[in-house]
Amino acid sequence: MLRLKDTVFLSRRCKRLAQLFTVILIGLHSLVLHSQEQSQTQSEEVSQYQHWMDLMAADQSFADRSAEIGRTAAFLEFLGQDSTVFRDGPVDALELYASEEFQDTANEINWEAHYVDVSRAGDLGLTSGPLTILDEGEPSSFGHLVSIWLKQDSRWVLMADIVAGIPGFLSLEVEPNFDDTRPVLEETAHPVMAMAESNNMQLLIDRDNLFGQSINFRGGQRALLRYGLENTRVYLPGMAPAVGADAASSIYGAFLDNQLSTTNQISLTHMGGYLSASKEVGYTYGTMETLEDDSLQSFRTSYMRLWRFTASNEWKIAVEALNPY
Repeated sequence: MLRLKDTVFLSRRCKRLAQLFTVILIGLHSLVLHSQEQSQTQSEEVSQYQHWMDLMAADQSFADRSAEIGRTAAFLEFLGQDSTVFRDGPVDALELYASEEFQDTANEINWEAHYVDVSRAGDLGLTSGPLTILDEGEPSSFGHLVSIWLKQDSRWVLMADIVAGIPGFLSLEVEPNFDDTRPVLEETAHPVMAMAESNNMQLLIDRDNLFGQSINFRGGQRALLRYGLENTRVYLPGMAPAVGADAASSIYGAFLDNQLSTTNQISLTHMGGYLSASKEVGYTYGTMETLEDDSLQSFRTSYMRLWRFTASNEWKIAVEALNPY
């Protein structure tokens, strides 16, 4: 017959065994969840890489087609409806490339992608890289071509491109690397956060306008530090691309300081953009110009921005490109 202390001992032992069993079950469950999360993360990265490769191939096909049939014919083949290019401000790309005057005067161009970014949904992306502008009988000129792509009916089409010209030579012996894109993916919000109902195109437009206002009261450098990713990229005329918050904001601030009087504010006019189906990538474009004042230095530029929605629940600039006119 069991004594009371034996009963208590057995009760405690059973309780400890139950606790141990519970801990083991929790541990196994955690391992399964961790394994599933790792598998999901790896699956998402594979999917992201496939989208990245798909867009890189589209840009390369476009460049090859331009070399084969000429610039205007290739652009008319790849441009999407409502696409935009920047010639003294944003203009309708299809109308421009279809015009006889442009076709008679347009220089041929060659380019190669050096950087590629794409949304999780694989429906919106960006390519950028060195550009050579061929001028018959004259030396070639160079720059960086930044292009926005949208997938329509399972095909990548060009929606916008902007050029930042530079005075020196640029080699086309480049190729993109997915490792250069990883850092911005790591700054991006989790899919569940990005898909929140409150995250929409209007929120991105508001952010675009807020960045313009911020330039006025913070200055270009501090504005980009506040509204840019840690791995933001900037493309400005006369300069090499700047990568990383410190380098990009420093160059951006210096460029605007050189263009603007300290007492003359700029006005930003948002003119269009798009939000990816996965809602973590979007782009905006428009113009920024100084308010009219004959006594002060005037400045006018087109802008094109790629944005990413971050873990802090806010849109931040992944790529900024300016084309003054």
